[in-house]
Amino acid sequence: MSAAIGPPSLREFSPTMRVDVLVSDWRAALVPELPQEERERALYEQAWEAYREGDYGFGLWCWHECDRLTNNLNGNIREVTRILGPGRYFGFSHRKAVALAVPIERIYRPRKGDMSTPRTDAFVLPHYQVLCVYLAHAEAGEARAKALLEIALGEIEDRRRADPFLRHFETFRDLYRRTSAAASGTPTPAPAGAGRAAEKEPPARPRRGP
Repeated sequence: MSAAIGPPSLREFSPTMRVDVLVSDWRAALVPELPQEERERALYEQAWEAYREGDYGFGLWCWHECDRLTNNLNGNIREVTRILGPGRYFGFSHRKAVALAVPIERIYRPRKGDMSTPRTDAFVLPHYQVLCVYLAHAEAGEARAKALLEIALGEIEDRRRADPFLRHFETFRDLYRRTSAAASGTPTPAPAGAGRAAEKEPPARPRRGP
């Protein structure tokens, strides 16, 4: 199994609407007779290649797809990696790079009861990804992002049971704290459950002899 690779250099950041249209076109072009896992792998591969070319909009899609599969497979990262292909798990370094690149002023956050549609240049993100974006910008010293994060975190306990993706934000937050502490030389205890989802591709198993 090949080693995980780091994020590419940012070339562009396609808004959600463009990403969704292209992914829908790719999905429609897949051979219907393919098994479900092969369809998922083929679709992810196309989005992954677009991301590797520097389009972080497709990185957001790959990020969420990894977490969707992780939820469906009860947190089995090794099985997710098997489906997506070696070296394609969207680990912490990718998430951090993409989160820092999202312009928070273009995140679409409708108010309760708001029936408006997002602008074509907007980023329409799941709630947990919005939290990750706010956290990354807050850690980078942006006061507005810190304030938005504090407001959003006030609702997290009410949403925890209803939103299985929130645990991915909590893992992202724990890893952010650990890597920041390591960079500053300050020791920090590992959070409970951190080993369960280190958000990186598992190491390869050694080959057995014939």
